[in-house]
Amino acid sequence: MAFAKQFLAFDLGAESGRGILGRLDGSRLSLEVVHRFPNGAVRTLDTLHWDVLRLYSEMLQTLRLCAAKHGTLDGVGVDTWGVDFALLGRGGVLLGNPRHYRDPHTEGTMEQAFARVPRAEIFRQTGIQFMRFNTLFQLLALQRDRSPLLDMAETLLFMPDLFHYWFTGIKVNEYSDASTSQMIDPNSRQWAYSLIDAFGLPSQILGTLIQPGTVLGPLRPAIVQETGINAASVIAPASHDTASAIVAVPACTPSWVYISSGTWSLLGVERKQPLVGAAALEANFTNEGGADGTIRFLKNIMGLWLVQECRRAWERAGTIYTYDELIRQAETATPFASLVNPDDPSFLLPANMPTALADFCRKTEQPIPASVGATVRCALESLALCYRWVLERLEALTGERAEVIHIVGGGSQNTLLNQFTADACNRPVLAGPVEATALGNVLVQALGAGVLGSLADAREVVRRSFEVRTFTPQKPDAWQAPYERFRKLLI
Repeated sequence: MAFAKQFLAFDLGAESGRGILGRLDGSRLSLEVVHRFPNGAVRTLDTLHWDVLRLYSEMLQTLRLCAAKHGTLDGVGVDTWGVDFALLGRGGVLLGNPRHYRDPHTEGTMEQAFARVPRAEIFRQTGIQFMRFNTLFQLLALQRDRSPLLDMAETLLFMPDLFHYWFTGIKVNEYSDASTSQMIDPNSRQWAYSLIDAFGLPSQILGTLIQPGTVLGPLRPAIVQETGINAASVIAPASHDTASAIVAVPACTPSWVYISSGTWSLLGVERKQPLVGAAALEANFTNEGGADGTIRFLKNIMGLWLVQECRRAWERAGTIYTYDELIRQAETATPFASLVNPDDPSFLLPANMPTALADFCRKTEQPIPASVGATVRCALESLALCYRWVLERLEALTGERAEVIHIVGGGSQNTLLNQFTADACNRPVLAGPVEATALGNVLVQALGAGVLGSLADAREVVRRSFEVRTFTPQKPDAWQAPYERFRKLLI
């Protein structure tokens, strides 16, 4: 088959980055991983940073590989996690490596912010779930600490904006990623300047907001010369990774919810208008921007970070497990022996995740998981029960019952968690595609390039190109008593 268009998606996550080539012939799409590279926090003294220069060098290497193997590209776009940002000074100079959202410098900033502007007023103006690492609180932490960076900064670029700038020389803020900052008005889809001014933050560093699918311009001549690639158009996808992943949900029914499953789990629904009332504030839901003018009304849940950090802790102790091995051990562990609240603050950046899980169980007078399998099962069952708790609140807020749950992203490969989710929520689960974020990135580039005409067209391409696996509820009644136990852990 001769593919008409080739789009390169850079998909950067908390653990790794990938350059993935999408080949689209108008009706079907295929993906190929061109280059994979590690990512993660770099600690200097007591501060966590992202090594953006190394990431950029890996992206240039990806372009070299594309030039050598695949020839001409029709588009290039970058998606990453949300909230984190780079500050640029005069002449576009990078003012230090961007901080990692798990850096502890934001501890206490939310409470300090509420003393200046009431919590309800912040939510009314932004509609964003309160999490201490949101961009607003990161900036307030710099302000509190009298960081000279704020005085020197001329431009704030979110992580994908930074790489797009280095590719093109154009400084803009893509809307879906900026919407995670807690500084965007979800009704006007513009910066919440009155809130920013109320905190005395430098609003002049905020740039022009662009929508997903905006063609920024060609790769800079220096990049073309250095890598051998053509002067491909840089097209901003829905550059927040979850926004890209939701584009690739292969939904074809009117009533569905999604779980974008990875380091974080994001459970929500796609809407045309935000919900910013008192009930949404009380439930701590968020209104983030999506492709095609949509609002992602969702809640963040700690996600498979619980298992990822356990795996890293066991590796440091000398034993390396694959994720398949961890799932097999969890399958044979005793059901519902111990449960945790996945969003407990003790799990955000623990020194040792298995110890943190054990400490939570000890504190709540539950059996301490005594094996690797018991620990992983505790984490997965707790996640599934948390999904049910969030789903119930989502349905109450929207007034609509979801008939099916779509799980996309890397976590959709976790067959045990998929089945737990179907049982706990008593809904069918459709799992896949796995590479939803890269898929969505490619599809929005194709929309921006005029190759596809609408979001519905994009989802039809996904349905034609990728299979999903169905998980039907098997033992939903067995989850009722554990759910009552779980709810008490949230009090």
